[in-house]
Amino acid sequence: MKTPPCALLAEVRAFRQNHPDVRYVDLIALDIPGHFYGKRYPVEMLEKVAAGSPLKLPQNAVLLGVQGGLFKIGDYCFNDGDPDANRRLVPGTLKPVSWESQPLGQMLITSDGTDAPIEFEPREVLARVLQRLQHKGIHPMVAFELEFYLFDKKLADGLPQFPRDPLSDDADDQPNLHIERLSRFGAVLDDMAQTARDQGIDSTVITAELGPGQFEINFSHSDDALRAADWAALFCRSTRGVALKHGYRASFMAKPYLQFPGSGMHVHISLYDGAGNNLLAAHQQQPLRHAVAGCLQLLPHCMPIFAPNHNALRRLGGTVNAATRASWGFEDRDACVRIPESDPRNLRIEHRLASADANPYLVLAAILAGLEHGLETRQEPIAPLNDDRSSGTDFPVEMLDAVRAMQHHRVVRDTLGAEFVDVYCENKRQDHLAFQQEIHAREYRWFL
Repeated sequence: MKTPPCALLAEVRAFRQNHPDVRYVDLIALDIPGHFYGKRYPVEMLEKVAAGSPLKLPQNAVLLGVQGGLFKIGDYCFNDGDPDANRRLVPGTLKPVSWESQPLGQMLITSDGTDAPIEFEPREVLARVLQRLQHKGIHPMVAFELEFYLFDKKLADGLPQFPRDPLSDDADDQPNLHIERLSRFGAVLDDMAQTARDQGIDSTVITAELGPGQFEINFSHSDDALRAADWAALFCRSTRGVALKHGYRASFMAKPYLQFPGSGMHVHISLYDGAGNNLLAAHQQQPLRHAVAGCLQLLPHCMPIFAPNHNALRRLGGTVNAATRASWGFEDRDACVRIPESDPRNLRIEHRLASADANPYLVLAAILAGLEHGLETRQEPIAPLNDDRSSGTDFPVEMLDAVRAMQHHRVVRDTLGAEFVDVYCENKRQDHLAFQQEIHAREYRWFL
Protein backbone atom coordinates (compact mmCIF):
# COMPACT_ATOMS: atom_id res chain seq x y z
CA MET A 1 0.00 0.00 0.00
CA LYS A 2 2.85 2.39 0.77
CA THR A 3 4.20 4.51 -2.06
CA PRO A 4 7.88 5.54 -1.96
CA PRO A 5 8.32 9.20 -0.94
CA CYS A 6 10.18 9.87 -4.18
CA ALA A 7 7.11 8.92 -6.24
CA LEU A 8 4.78 11.11 -4.15
CA LEU A 9 7.26 13.97 -4.29
CA ALA A 10 7.46 13.64 -8.07
CA GLU A 11 3.64 13.76 -8.26
CA VAL A 12 3.48 16.96 -6.19
CA ARG A 13 6.27 18.64 -8.15
CA ALA A 14 4.68 17.72 -11.47
CA PHE A 15 1.39 19.16 -10.23
CA ARG A 16 3.07 22.42 -9.22
CA GLN A 17 4.75 22.66 -12.59
CA ASN A 18 1.50 22.06 -14.48
CA HIS A 19 -0.59 24.31 -12.21
CA PRO A 20 1.68 27.17 -11.10
CA ASP A 21 -1.32 29.32 -10.06
CA VAL A 22 -2.45 26.83 -7.38
CA ARG A 23 -1.29 27.95 -3.93
CA TYR A 24 -3.37 25.64 -1.73
CA VAL A 25 -4.42 22.00 -1.82
CA ASP A 26 -7.33 20.52 0.12
CA LEU A 27 -6.32 17.26 1.81
CA ILE A 28 -9.57 15.39 2.28
CA ALA A 29 -10.99 12.11 3.60
CA LEU A 30 -14.46 10.68 4.06
CA ASP A 31 -15.96 10.42 7.55
CA ILE A 32 -18.48 7.84 8.75
CA PRO A 33 -21.61 9.64 7.39
CA GLY A 34 -19.89 10.09 4.02
CA HIS A 35 -18.85 13.76 4.25
CA PHE A 36 -15.38 15.07 3.46
CA TYR A 37 -13.24 16.56 6.21
CA GLY A 38 -9.64 17.72 6.04
CA LYS A 39 -7.25 20.66 5.90
CA ARG A 40 -6.19 23.21 3.30
CA TYR A 41 -2.40 23.00 2.90
CA PRO A 42 -0.06 25.48 1.20
CA VAL A 43 1.31 23.57 -1.76
CA GLU A 44 4.91 24.05 -0.61
CA MET A 45 4.02 22.31 2.69
CA LEU A 46 2.51 19.47 0.68
CA GLU A 47 5.94 18.84 -0.78
CA LYS A 48 7.28 18.31 2.74
CA VAL A 49 4.51 15.80 3.50
CA ALA A 50 5.21 13.98 0.24
CA ALA A 51 8.88 13.83 1.20
CA GLY A 52 8.05 12.10 4.48
CA SER A 53 7.03 14.73 7.02
CA PRO A 54 4.20 13.52 9.28
CA LEU A 55 0.61 14.32 8.36
CA LYS A 56 -1.69 14.27 11.37
CA LEU A 57 -5.35 15.11 11.85
CA PRO A 58 -7.65 14.52 14.84
CA GLN A 59 -8.69 10.88 14.98
CA ASN A 60 -12.20 11.84 16.07
CA ALA A 61 -12.87 13.77 12.86
CA VAL A 62 -13.91 10.41 11.44
CA LEU A 63 -16.70 10.18 14.04
CA LEU A 64 -18.57 13.36 13.11
CA GLY A 65 -22.35 13.04 12.93
CA VAL A 66 -24.45 14.03 9.94
CA GLN A 67 -24.57 17.64 11.16
CA GLY A 68 -20.86 17.71 11.98
CA GLY A 69 -21.13 17.41 15.75
CA LEU A 70 -19.25 14.96 17.94
CA PHE A 71 -21.05 12.25 19.88
CA LYS A 72 -19.76 10.45 22.95
CA ILE A 73 -19.00 6.96 21.63
CA GLY A 74 -17.37 4.77 24.25
CA ASP A 75 -14.21 6.56 25.31
CA TYR A 76 -13.90 8.42 22.03
CA CYS A 77 -14.41 12.16 21.63
CA PHE A 78 -14.68 13.23 25.28
CA ASN A 79 -12.58 10.82 27.34
CA ASP A 80 -9.60 10.23 25.03
CA GLY A 81 -7.98 13.66 24.90
CA ASP A 82 -8.93 14.11 21.23
CA PRO A 83 -5.67 12.59 19.88
CA ASP A 84 -4.17 13.11 16.47
CA ALA A 85 -3.73 10.14 14.14
CA ASN A 86 -1.37 9.71 11.22
CA ARG A 87 -2.67 9.98 7.69
CA ARG A 88 -0.93 9.39 4.37
CA LEU A 89 -1.40 10.85 0.91
CA VAL A 90 -3.23 8.65 -1.59
CA PRO A 91 -1.04 8.57 -4.70
CA GLY A 92 -2.60 9.51 -8.00
CA THR A 93 -5.34 11.67 -6.45
CA LEU A 94 -3.66 15.11 -6.55
CA LYS A 95 -5.83 16.98 -9.05
CA PRO A 96 -6.92 20.55 -9.81
CA VAL A 97 -10.25 21.86 -8.51
CA SER A 98 -12.06 23.75 -11.26
CA TRP A 99 -15.35 24.64 -9.58
CA GLU A 100 -14.07 27.01 -6.89
CA SER A 101 -13.61 30.77 -7.36
CA GLN A 102 -9.84 30.49 -6.82
CA PRO A 103 -7.35 27.97 -8.23
CA LEU A 104 -7.12 25.02 -5.86
CA GLY A 105 -6.00 21.43 -5.78
CA GLN A 106 -7.29 18.48 -3.82
CA MET A 107 -5.82 15.15 -2.74
CA LEU A 108 -7.21 12.20 -0.82
CA ILE A 109 -5.68 11.22 2.50
CA THR A 110 -6.25 8.06 4.52
CA SER A 111 -5.09 6.21 7.61
CA ASP A 112 -4.97 2.83 5.87
CA GLY A 113 -1.42 1.76 5.18
CA THR A 114 -0.06 3.80 8.10
CA ASP A 115 1.63 2.29 11.15
CA ALA A 116 -1.56 2.69 13.23
CA PRO A 117 -4.65 2.76 10.98
CA ILE A 118 -7.90 4.05 12.48
CA GLU A 119 -10.02 0.92 12.80
CA PHE A 120 -13.30 2.73 12.12
CA GLU A 121 -12.13 4.90 9.23
CA PRO A 122 -14.30 3.89 6.22
CA ARG A 123 -11.42 3.52 3.76
CA GLU A 124 -9.49 1.43 6.27
CA VAL A 125 -12.53 -0.85 6.79
CA LEU A 126 -12.63 -1.53 3.05
CA ALA A 127 -8.84 -1.93 2.86
CA ARG A 128 -8.95 -4.66 5.53
CA VAL A 129 -11.67 -6.57 3.67
CA LEU A 130 -9.72 -6.35 0.41
CA GLN A 131 -6.50 -7.47 2.08
CA ARG A 132 -8.26 -10.52 3.49
CA LEU A 133 -9.73 -11.39 0.09
CA GLN A 134 -6.33 -10.98 -1.55
CA HIS A 135 -4.82 -13.47 0.89
CA LYS A 136 -7.52 -15.91 -0.22
CA GLY A 137 -6.68 -15.35 -3.88
CA ILE A 138 -9.85 -13.35 -4.60
CA HIS A 139 -9.53 -10.16 -6.67
CA PRO A 140 -12.67 -8.01 -7.12
CA MET A 141 -13.48 -6.00 -10.23
CA VAL A 142 -15.78 -3.12 -9.29
CA ALA A 143 -17.88 -0.42 -10.97
CA PHE A 144 -20.19 2.11 -9.31
CA GLU A 145 -23.27 3.79 -10.75
CA LEU A 146 -24.63 6.89 -9.01
CA GLU A 147 -28.00 8.58 -9.40
CA PHE A 148 -28.56 12.19 -8.40
CA TYR A 149 -31.04 15.03 -8.75
CA LEU A 150 -30.55 18.56 -10.04
CA PHE A 151 -32.50 21.33 -8.31
CA ASP A 152 -32.73 25.06 -8.65
CA LYS A 153 -29.88 26.70 -6.76
CA LYS A 154 -32.29 28.53 -4.47
CA LEU A 155 -34.55 26.74 -2.04
CA ALA A 156 -38.15 27.85 -1.49
CA ASP A 157 -38.88 28.00 2.24
CA GLY A 158 -36.22 25.35 2.72
CA LEU A 159 -37.73 23.04 0.10
CA PRO A 160 -36.10 22.06 -3.20
CA GLN A 161 -37.37 23.54 -6.47
CA PHE A 162 -37.30 21.82 -9.84
CA PRO A 163 -34.34 22.84 -12.01
CA ARG A 164 -35.02 25.41 -14.72
CA ASP A 165 -34.86 24.15 -18.29
CA PRO A 166 -32.09 26.34 -19.80
CA LEU A 167 -33.89 26.50 -23.17
CA SER A 168 -37.39 27.44 -22.03
CA ASP A 169 -36.71 28.66 -18.48
CA ASP A 170 -39.61 26.46 -17.41
CA ALA A 171 -39.33 24.10 -14.46
CA ASP A 172 -38.20 20.63 -15.47
CA ASP A 173 -41.04 19.12 -13.46
CA GLN A 174 -42.02 16.20 -15.71
CA PRO A 175 -40.58 12.79 -14.86
CA ASN A 176 -39.26 11.09 -17.98
CA LEU A 177 -36.37 9.20 -19.50
CA HIS A 178 -36.16 11.30 -22.66
CA ILE A 179 -32.78 11.68 -24.32
CA GLU A 180 -33.63 15.35 -25.01
CA ARG A 181 -33.13 16.11 -21.32
CA LEU A 182 -29.47 15.25 -21.75
CA SER A 183 -29.28 17.90 -24.46
CA ARG A 184 -31.23 20.54 -22.52
CA PHE A 185 -28.97 20.13 -19.50
CA GLY A 186 -25.96 19.27 -21.64
CA ALA A 187 -23.76 22.15 -20.46
CA VAL A 188 -23.82 21.20 -16.78
CA LEU A 189 -23.77 17.44 -17.43
CA ASP A 190 -20.84 17.69 -19.82
CA ASP A 191 -18.96 19.82 -17.30
CA MET A 192 -19.67 17.25 -14.58
CA ALA A 193 -18.35 14.43 -16.75
CA GLN A 194 -15.27 16.36 -17.86
CA THR A 195 -14.51 17.51 -14.32
CA ALA A 196 -14.78 13.90 -13.16
CA ARG A 197 -12.27 12.88 -15.82
CA ASP A 198 -9.99 15.73 -14.74
CA GLN A 199 -10.12 14.21 -11.24
CA GLY A 200 -8.91 10.91 -12.65
CA ILE A 201 -12.39 9.37 -12.55
CA ASP A 202 -13.17 7.17 -15.53
CA SER A 203 -16.82 8.15 -16.04
CA THR A 204 -18.74 6.65 -18.95
CA VAL A 205 -22.49 6.57 -19.64
CA ILE A 206 -24.85 9.43 -18.73
CA THR A 207 -28.56 8.62 -18.44
CA ALA A 208 -31.64 10.76 -17.90
CA GLU A 209 -33.51 8.94 -15.15
CA LEU A 210 -37.22 8.75 -14.39
CA GLY A 211 -37.46 11.55 -11.82
CA PRO A 212 -37.64 15.23 -12.79
CA GLY A 213 -34.11 16.55 -12.92
CA GLN A 214 -32.73 13.09 -12.12
CA PHE A 215 -29.66 11.67 -13.87
CA GLU A 216 -27.20 8.80 -13.55
CA ILE A 217 -23.51 8.63 -14.40
CA ASN A 218 -21.63 5.33 -14.59
CA PHE A 219 -17.96 4.61 -14.01
CA SER A 220 -15.72 2.08 -15.70
CA HIS A 221 -14.92 -1.24 -14.07
CA SER A 222 -11.70 -1.15 -12.05
CA ASP A 223 -9.53 -3.95 -10.71
CA ASP A 224 -8.48 -1.55 -7.92
CA ALA A 225 -11.51 -1.67 -5.63
CA LEU A 226 -10.20 1.07 -3.34
CA ARG A 227 -9.77 3.36 -6.32
CA ALA A 228 -13.31 2.54 -7.53
CA ALA A 229 -14.67 3.69 -4.16
CA ASP A 230 -12.40 6.77 -4.31
CA TRP A 231 -13.99 7.63 -7.65
CA ALA A 232 -17.50 7.42 -6.21
CA ALA A 233 -16.59 9.64 -3.26
CA LEU A 234 -14.77 12.24 -5.36
CA PHE A 235 -17.52 12.30 -7.97
CA CYS A 236 -20.08 13.40 -5.36
CA ARG A 237 -17.84 16.29 -4.30
CA SER A 238 -17.04 17.52 -7.80
CA THR A 239 -20.63 17.14 -9.05
CA ARG A 240 -22.04 19.32 -6.28
CA GLY A 241 -19.40 21.95 -6.99
CA VAL A 242 -19.96 21.98 -10.76
CA ALA A 243 -23.74 22.22 -10.28
CA LEU A 244 -23.39 25.35 -8.14
CA LYS A 245 -21.11 26.90 -10.75
CA HIS A 246 -23.90 26.45 -13.32
CA GLY A 247 -26.66 27.82 -11.08
CA TYR A 248 -28.04 24.45 -9.91
CA ARG A 249 -27.92 22.41 -6.75
CA ALA A 250 -26.94 18.74 -7.18
CA SER A 251 -27.90 16.29 -4.46
CA PHE A 252 -27.39 12.59 -3.84
CA MET A 253 -30.16 12.65 -1.22
CA ALA A 254 -31.86 9.27 -1.35
CA LYS A 255 -35.51 10.39 -1.55
CA PRO A 256 -35.99 14.12 -2.21
CA TYR A 257 -39.55 13.63 -3.55
CA LEU A 258 -42.02 11.13 -2.11
CA GLN A 259 -43.87 10.83 -5.42
CA PHE A 260 -40.78 10.23 -7.59
CA PRO A 261 -38.06 7.54 -7.59
CA GLY A 262 -35.21 7.82 -5.16
CA SER A 263 -31.50 7.88 -6.01
CA GLY A 264 -29.45 4.73 -5.62
CA MET A 265 -25.85 3.59 -5.60
CA HIS A 266 -25.56 0.50 -7.77
CA VAL A 267 -22.38 -1.55 -7.45
CA HIS A 268 -21.24 -4.12 -10.03
CA ILE A 269 -18.77 -6.72 -8.75
CA SER A 270 -16.96 -9.61 -10.39
CA LEU A 271 -14.47 -11.85 -8.56
CA TYR A 272 -11.32 -13.24 -10.23
CA ASP A 273 -8.50 -15.52 -9.21
CA GLY A 274 -4.83 -14.75 -9.69
CA ALA A 275 -4.88 -16.17 -13.23
CA GLY A 276 -7.76 -13.90 -14.29
CA ASN A 277 -10.48 -16.55 -14.20
CA ASN A 278 -13.95 -15.42 -13.14
CA LEU A 279 -14.59 -17.26 -9.88
CA LEU A 280 -18.36 -16.75 -10.09
CA ALA A 281 -18.58 -18.55 -13.43
CA ALA A 282 -16.81 -21.76 -12.37
CA HIS A 283 -18.60 -25.11 -11.94
CA GLN A 284 -21.75 -24.11 -13.84
CA GLN A 285 -21.95 -20.83 -11.87
CA GLN A 286 -22.38 -22.58 -8.53
CA PRO A 287 -20.08 -20.05 -6.78
CA LEU A 288 -22.38 -17.31 -8.09
CA ARG A 289 -25.29 -18.89 -6.24
CA HIS A 290 -23.22 -19.24 -3.07
CA ALA A 291 -22.10 -15.60 -3.30
CA VAL A 292 -25.69 -14.43 -3.78
CA ALA A 293 -26.80 -16.47 -0.74
CA GLY A 294 -24.12 -14.85 1.42
CA CYS A 295 -25.02 -11.39 0.19
CA LEU A 296 -28.69 -11.90 1.03
CA GLN A 297 -27.91 -13.38 4.45
CA LEU A 298 -25.82 -10.38 5.53
CA LEU A 299 -27.97 -7.74 3.85
CA PRO A 300 -30.54 -7.34 6.68
CA HIS A 301 -27.65 -6.89 9.12
CA CYS A 302 -25.93 -4.18 7.07
CA MET A 303 -28.94 -1.92 6.55
CA PRO A 304 -27.45 1.04 8.49
CA ILE A 305 -24.70 1.04 5.84
CA PHE A 306 -26.96 0.66 2.80
CA ALA A 307 -29.61 3.09 4.12
CA PRO A 308 -27.62 5.35 6.48
CA ASN A 309 -30.30 7.89 7.43
CA HIS A 310 -34.04 8.37 7.82
CA ASN A 311 -34.49 9.72 4.33
CA ALA A 312 -32.64 6.76 2.81
CA LEU A 313 -35.09 4.41 4.50
CA ARG A 314 -37.94 6.27 2.77
CA ARG A 315 -36.53 5.17 -0.59
CA LEU A 316 -37.16 1.49 0.06
CA GLY A 317 -40.36 0.29 -1.59
CA GLY A 318 -43.30 2.16 -3.04
CA THR A 319 -41.67 3.25 -6.30
CA VAL A 320 -40.18 1.61 -9.35
CA ASN A 321 -37.10 -0.63 -8.98
CA ALA A 322 -36.72 -0.19 -5.21
CA ALA A 323 -36.69 -3.45 -3.31
CA THR A 324 -38.73 -4.01 -0.17
CA ARG A 325 -37.13 -7.37 0.73
CA ALA A 326 -33.74 -9.03 0.32
CA SER A 327 -34.11 -10.73 -3.06
CA TRP A 328 -32.23 -11.62 -6.21
CA GLY A 329 -32.94 -12.31 -9.85
CA PHE A 330 -31.57 -12.55 -13.36
CA GLU A 331 -32.03 -9.30 -15.32
CA ASP A 332 -34.52 -8.11 -12.68
CA ARG A 333 -34.27 -4.52 -11.45
CA ASP A 334 -36.78 -5.13 -8.67
CA ALA A 335 -34.21 -7.33 -6.92
CA CYS A 336 -31.64 -6.16 -4.38
CA VAL A 337 -29.07 -8.37 -6.11
CA ARG A 338 -29.43 -8.42 -9.88
CA ILE A 339 -27.47 -10.71 -12.19
CA PRO A 340 -27.04 -8.83 -15.49
CA GLU A 341 -26.88 -10.87 -18.66
CA SER A 342 -23.23 -11.37 -19.61
CA ASP A 343 -20.72 -13.88 -20.90
CA PRO A 344 -18.84 -16.07 -18.39
CA ARG A 345 -15.80 -13.80 -18.44
CA ASN A 346 -17.86 -10.81 -17.25
CA LEU A 347 -20.38 -12.60 -15.00
CA ARG A 348 -21.09 -10.33 -12.05
CA ILE A 349 -23.60 -9.24 -9.47
CA GLU A 350 -25.21 -5.81 -9.35
CA HIS A 351 -26.04 -4.76 -5.81
CA ARG A 352 -28.85 -2.20 -6.06
CA LEU A 353 -30.01 -1.56 -2.50
CA ALA A 354 -27.70 1.21 -1.27
CA SER A 355 -28.83 4.82 -1.42
CA ALA A 356 -26.80 7.33 -3.42
CA ASP A 357 -25.78 9.16 -0.24
CA ALA A 358 -24.35 6.04 1.44
CA ASN A 359 -20.63 5.84 2.16
CA PRO A 360 -19.12 4.07 -0.90
CA TYR A 361 -16.22 2.55 1.06
CA LEU A 362 -18.58 0.96 3.59
CA VAL A 363 -21.12 -0.12 0.97
CA LEU A 364 -18.45 -1.95 -0.99
CA ALA A 365 -16.95 -3.47 2.18
CA ALA A 366 -20.36 -4.80 3.27
CA ILE A 367 -21.13 -6.30 -0.16
CA LEU A 368 -17.73 -7.96 -0.39
CA ALA A 369 -18.14 -9.34 3.13
CA GLY A 370 -21.43 -10.90 2.04
CA LEU A 371 -19.87 -12.42 -1.08
CA GLU A 372 -16.97 -13.78 0.97
CA HIS A 373 -19.36 -15.28 3.53
CA GLY A 374 -21.35 -16.98 0.79
CA LEU A 375 -18.33 -18.47 -0.92
CA GLU A 376 -17.15 -19.92 2.39
CA THR A 377 -20.47 -21.31 3.68
CA ARG A 378 -21.60 -22.57 0.24
CA GLN A 379 -25.30 -22.35 0.93
CA GLU A 380 -28.00 -22.23 -1.71
CA PRO A 381 -29.88 -18.94 -2.10
CA ILE A 382 -33.63 -18.50 -1.88
CA ALA A 383 -35.57 -18.70 -5.13
CA PRO A 384 -34.87 -15.88 -7.62
CA LEU A 385 -37.68 -13.46 -8.45
CA ASN A 386 -37.75 -14.96 -11.93
CA ASP A 387 -39.15 -18.16 -10.39
CA ASP A 388 -41.15 -16.67 -7.51
CA ARG A 389 -42.22 -13.02 -7.43
CA SER A 390 -42.86 -13.27 -3.68
CA SER A 391 -39.36 -14.57 -2.90
CA GLY A 392 -37.31 -12.56 -0.43
CA THR A 393 -36.46 -12.10 3.22
CA ASP A 394 -37.39 -9.12 5.36
CA PHE A 395 -34.92 -6.45 6.36
CA PRO A 396 -35.37 -3.69 8.98
CA VAL A 397 -36.77 -0.39 7.75
CA GLU A 398 -36.53 1.55 11.04
CA MET A 399 -33.13 2.91 12.04
CA LEU A 400 -32.98 1.62 15.59
CA ASP A 401 -34.12 -1.83 14.47
CA ALA A 402 -31.45 -1.77 11.78
CA VAL A 403 -28.75 -0.76 14.27
CA ARG A 404 -29.70 -3.60 16.62
CA ALA A 405 -29.66 -6.10 13.76
CA MET A 406 -26.16 -4.96 12.77
CA GLN A 407 -24.40 -4.46 16.09
CA HIS A 408 -24.59 -7.97 17.47
CA HIS A 409 -24.33 -10.04 14.28
CA ARG A 410 -21.27 -12.25 14.60
CA VAL A 411 -20.37 -12.46 10.90
CA VAL A 412 -20.68 -8.69 10.38
CA ARG A 413 -18.48 -8.06 13.41
CA ASP A 414 -15.92 -10.61 12.25
CA THR A 415 -15.75 -9.41 8.64
CA LEU A 416 -16.00 -5.62 9.09
CA GLY A 417 -14.35 -5.37 12.51
CA ALA A 418 -15.98 -5.33 15.93
CA GLU A 419 -14.58 -1.91 16.83
CA PHE A 420 -15.91 -0.41 13.61
CA VAL A 421 -19.35 -1.99 14.07
CA ASP A 422 -19.69 -0.67 17.64
CA VAL A 423 -18.57 2.83 16.66
CA TYR A 424 -20.71 2.96 13.53
CA CYS A 425 -23.86 1.71 15.24
CA GLU A 426 -23.50 4.18 18.09
CA ASN A 427 -22.93 6.99 15.57
CA LYS A 428 -26.19 6.06 13.82
CA ARG A 429 -28.03 5.73 17.13
CA GLN A 430 -26.90 9.19 18.21
CA ASP A 431 -27.81 10.67 14.82
CA HIS A 432 -31.29 9.18 15.25
CA LEU A 433 -31.68 10.79 18.68
CA ALA A 434 -30.42 14.14 17.38
CA PHE A 435 -32.89 13.96 14.48
CA GLN A 436 -35.74 13.58 16.97
CA GLN A 437 -34.78 16.73 18.88
CA GLU A 438 -36.89 19.06 16.76
CA ILE A 439 -40.63 19.60 16.52
CA HIS A 440 -41.70 19.82 12.92
CA ALA A 441 -44.64 21.81 11.54
CA ARG A 442 -46.57 18.62 10.85
CA GLU A 443 -46.66 17.82 14.59
CA TYR A 444 -48.30 21.15 15.28
CA ARG A 445 -50.81 20.57 12.50
CA TRP A 446 -51.70 17.15 13.87
CA PHE A 447 -51.50 17.58 17.63
CA LEU A 448 -51.62 21.23 18.69
